[in-house]
Amino acid sequence: MLPSSKKIGIIGGGQLGKMLIEAGKPWNIHYNILETENAPAADIANQHIIGSLYDAEKIRELAAISDVLTYEIEHLNIEVLLELEKEGHLIIPSPKILQIIQDKGLQKEFFKTHNLSSTPYVLVENKEEWKEQIHHISGSKIAAKMRKGGYDGKGVQLINKTDIIEGHIPFEEPCVLEQFVENAKEISIIVSRNIDGDIKCFPSVEMEFHPVSNLVEYLFSPAQISNEIEQKCIDLATKCVEQLNGVGLFAIELFIDEDEKVYINEIAPRPHNSGHHTIEACYTSQYEQLNRILLGMPLGDTTLIQPAAMLNLLGAEGIEGTYELTGMQEILSTKGVYIHLYNKATTKPFRKMGHITIMAENIENVKKNAEFVKKFMGMKKN
Repeated sequence: MLPSSKKIGIIGGGQLGKMLIEAGKPWNIHYNILETENAPAADIANQHIIGSLYDAEKIRELAAISDVLTYEIEHLNIEVLLELEKEGHLIIPSPKILQIIQDKGLQKEFFKTHNLSSTPYVLVENKEEWKEQIHHISGSKIAAKMRKGGYDGKGVQLINKTDIIEGHIPFEEPCVLEQFVENAKEISIIVSRNIDGDIKCFPSVEMEFHPVSNLVEYLFSPAQISNEIEQKCIDLATKCVEQLNGVGLFAIELFIDEDEKVYINEIAPRPHNSGHHTIEACYTSQYEQLNRILLGMPLGDTTLIQPAAMLNLLGAEGIEGTYELTGMQEILSTKGVYIHLYNKATTKPFRKMGHITIMAENIENVKKNAEFVKKFMGMKKN
């Protein structure tokens, strides 16, 4: 079975593609990528097709030299993927699933149709519809999301209804307006499902977001929730992937409200920021698991070896261009700390430059060490 003769094609060559390739290199797997020049994964891919993720001809070129296609980002030319799948090319996850996930409105409709617990919402096509439609959502605040194009915290905004009534509307594009869940815990469950329908979930992850960038800044696993609530999260996430008939790796983001009711927030059909810690903290990482699925191998053990936290290394405010990380002497002197850099030559504010995983024998020490790392973690212009 190994080394495999199959060639994996990745649409996208960012940090997720880079870590997917790194996970498969010990198995001598061959990877082709489609991405622009100087992509993080370019140095380690076997073949790099340079081009746009919306270029149908380039995607077909990638398909022609690959046995299976996957993608590390949702924003790409889906029409050509649907054509390729009809022509018999193996694409994991199916572009039919990506069609739903690309459009947050279709996602919400999918949840509703399949009785998957999600927050109340309305769909608006333009700015004129906001004032009328917000009255169908309870509470003083709503979460507004562009239906298409949002990524890494962009295209999402929390806004008070009074501001909307006064004409302060953040997006002109079609949007989903959702009920805001006050004081919610934000949880991620990563679900892996292979072509035979076997499913394994990774332990729950609790996420904390940067107040300005709306990016995940800090996460830890296992989440500080009861076994009963964790099982509710796993059951809902699993049901969602089964209803999608999904094959691949899926990050299901969830809310837990003050009454311990669980809601699905969004789906990501790929490796996810909330699973980076699995590289060191689980017997099988999310990246190895996806490689197993792409190659038709058995799913790996997702058990957590030790509790863990992950900190995103984000580009510092006020710094653009070449950079240097600071505090590395103190950080690398700490037991159980692992630094991953994404091969990005230049920085800009809030750009994802890397991540740091922190492991310890219990969650209390994980949090203590994570705060220490966060204190010293820094960046300066080079």
